[in-house]
Formats: sequence, C-alpha cells, structure tokens
Amino acid sequence: MDLLRERHDFIEILTLNRPESANALDPQLLHDLNAAFEEIEHDDGVRVAVLTGAGERHFCAGMDLGAFSQAQAGESHEEIASSTSGGRSELDLFQHTCTKPIVAAVNGAAVGGGFELVLSCDMAVAAEGARIGMPEVRRGLVAGGGGTLLGTRIPLALAMEVALTGQLVDARRAEQWGLVNRVVPASELMDSALELATAVAANGPLAVRTTKVLMRRAVTEHPGSGWASMEEISNVFQSEDAREGAMAFMEKRSPDWKGR
Repeated sequence: MDLLRERHDFIEILTLNRPESANALDPQLLHDLNAAFEEIEHDDGVRVAVLTGAGERHFCAGMDLGAFSQAQAGESHEEIASSTSGGRSELDLFQHTCTKPIVAAVNGAAVGGGFELVLSCDMAVAAEGARIGMPEVRRGLVAGGGGTLLGTRIPLALAMEVALTGQLVDARRAEQWGLVNRVVPASELMDSALELATAVAANGPLAVRTTKVLMRRAVTEHPGSGWASMEEISNVFQSEDAREGAMAFMEKRSPDWKGR
C-alpha cells in the first residue's frame, strides 16, 4: 500500500509508503491522502494526525511528475487537478481543509510538494539529517501547493532565498527559522512527534480545532480574521467540553472530552 495508516489512542499516523520513488506523490497516493484526511476530519476517535514518510532518506520528494505525465497524457491542467481524487483537486491537501491538528514527522528530504506538505501541517519534528526546500525554479516550475505563502511564515528575505535559489535548508537552520518545532536524532523522531501529538490530543478537541482554524485564518487571510466570531465563541464556551473542563478542574481529575 502506498499509504500506511496506524492508530495510537486518539492519534492517527499516516506514512507515505513509496520509498523506491522517494515517497513522491503520484495520483493514487494523492487520492489516498485526500481520502484519509477526509475520514480523519469526521472521525471522533481521531484528535491529531501525524504525517511521515517511509525509510530514512526521504519524507517526500514532491510530485511524481513522471507518473502524472503517464497517467494524464493529453489532459489539461484543470482536468489533471480535478481527476486525481474523485473530482477534488490534489491541491486540497495543501490548503488546510482539515481542522484537526497535523504534526509532520520529517524523516528525510522534504522538497517541492513534500516541503509544501510540511508547511500544510501545524507543527513539525525533523530528524537531524532532514533537509527541506523548494527546487521548482531549478526545473522552470513554480510552487503551486502553497510554497509561495512561505513569506507569511518567515521573514520575506529568507523566504525569497528558499524560493528563488531552489537550494535546500538543513533541519537545524529550519528550526532556527521557526519552520520546525524541534530537531531530534532520527531514532527519536516518531517518539518525539507522538509526544507532541499526545500533548495536543489531551486537550479539549472542540477548543483545539477552533483554535487551529482561527490561528491559520489570521496568517493566511489577515490578522483581524483571527478573532473568534460570537458564534465561534458560543459554540466553544457553551459546549459539553467546556462544562467538563471546568468540572474536571474543580474535581482535580483528568477531563473526559466528548468533542462537542
């Protein structure tokens, strides 16, 4: 299978499983990823997802251009975009449509669309030997999966360096820039990613999802859009989870979240 799925309590681990092709994204893998995140979005048993790649060398090498050329020969770009996942664009993956937190466990090189996958996640843990970058311009291409929004995450001059030189950035530098949360030895990668995901999953699911949406909105739209509307505030503050959180605090016990 090109996409492996594994459940750890409230955490779903998704593994890109095409190591022979540097875990590149072909039409089938894109379809499977879209389907997986759609299921996760509506599965109350999942609170956080962890996304990683098989093997030790590559997280994801981006789009498998050869596979797309063969599978979509003669079709227009619009037809390619709509046919890879049952009428949904493959770019849905990069547009933050999943409201549940996603942690990237970057086990190796994440380039092009692979780097954009990391950017689409909410947090990232990287192995010491990992590298990230956008080499599209070196092939006469442009980053179409959100890489051009990099300047909303780091200073514009640094984003321009990554995008216009096409050179890769090592994990330590990415950590200094704030693109990854932590860098750990490869042997500790999944433990560290799961530790981070577990800390998130321990909190109120509805509050976490609403907070993610607001914070993403403030960055991708404009700062003022990060303010919660009265409806969003009401949905959280009047929820069962809000009452349970207060009761658990008073009773000095762990809360039993319902996600509603």
